[in-house]
Amino acid sequence: MTNGYLIESIVKQENRINPYVQALVGLLILTGLYFAILYSFLLFHSLAEIFSILVAFSVFIIAWNSRRTIDNNYLFLIGVAYLAIGFLDLMHTFAYKGMGIIPDYGGNSATQLWIGTRYLESLSLLGGLIFMKKRLSSTLLIFIYLATAATILLMIFYWHIFPNCFVPGSGLTTFKVGSEYAISAILLIAVGMLWKRRFEFDRFVFTNLLLSILMTVLAELAFTFYVSVYGLSNLLGHFFKMISFYLVYRAIVETGLRKPYDLIYRKLKTSEHNLKCERDQLKKKIQEIKVLSGLLPICAYCNKIRDDSGYWNQLETYINEHSMAKFSHSVCPDCEVDFFKNYNQRRFSQNDSNMLRAK
Repeated sequence: MTNGYLIESIVKQENRINPYVQALVGLLILTGLYFAILYSFLLFHSLAEIFSILVAFSVFIIAWNSRRTIDNNYLFLIGVAYLAIGFLDLMHTFAYKGMGIIPDYGGNSATQLWIGTRYLESLSLLGGLIFMKKRLSSTLLIFIYLATAATILLMIFYWHIFPNCFVPGSGLTTFKVGSEYAISAILLIAVGMLWKRRFEFDRFVFTNLLLSILMTVLAELAFTFYVSVYGLSNLLGHFFKMISFYLVYRAIVETGLRKPYDLIYRKLKTSEHNLKCERDQLKKKIQEIKVLSGLLPICAYCNKIRDDSGYWNQLETYINEHSMAKFSHSVCPDCEVDFFKNYNQRRFSQNDSNMLRAK
């Protein structure tokens, strides 16, 4: 039994077991979250956000360590973006009403952090598709995202110029609701662009990325009508967000760790396949050229050539089929002299005969 067969058998066995393990883990997580909600919404919120933060940092680690080997910049740009997104989500968790870590502003600061982070996430998902073909400087990209995250924090906690998003007793502001719809529109544009570029992604990665973005849209829509930060719509929004981040995990982190060849070297496989096709075509052409270099049975009178099937073909037809040569008929000088000499002789003889008959 070869090593390749052993590896293939192990992978198939793992794929059979893996869905059951994932279902069991998912059931345990949902059960734990259910009891967390019964005990404390704040506990549920913290667990949901911590899960998202861990996924975001994991995506960054995979993208950063594979930045020199991937041709598609989408993974790297999204990875760097999720570093900033995870950091801002962490600040959002600390600033949430009741945490007591960051001074409480009645839920407004946590909601502002949420909106700023979701703008950053949606624009990154869209921008990653736009700049997917361009080589980006890793240092510059990290600087831009960290500077953007720092600017959002300064606008909220130091300069106090970020628009209000939540007013206790009144609920969401017009800016917050409008921003959720704007973010959803950006994400839907990203869905359209992702669909157009679907053949540039592994099918597994594409499906999970597409579903992740759609779950994010549902989360944003759920966050457009809650009145209390502990309300039902807030709860549903966080559930959708957790599903979205889990799909990102499946698409990038899990695939990058368990199937790095498919994720990182997918284009290398395509190039290898194209090279093999070109090599086969070259061998075929060389084979055809070798046919003409062998012994060719040719008729001594009409110059027809006999092929391998026993049929006699015109010289021009045979060479056209077995080489890259193409024929263009003309008349050489010697034949031109002989042809016109014979032609003139026949014409003069015919004229003389006609004159004799006329007499």
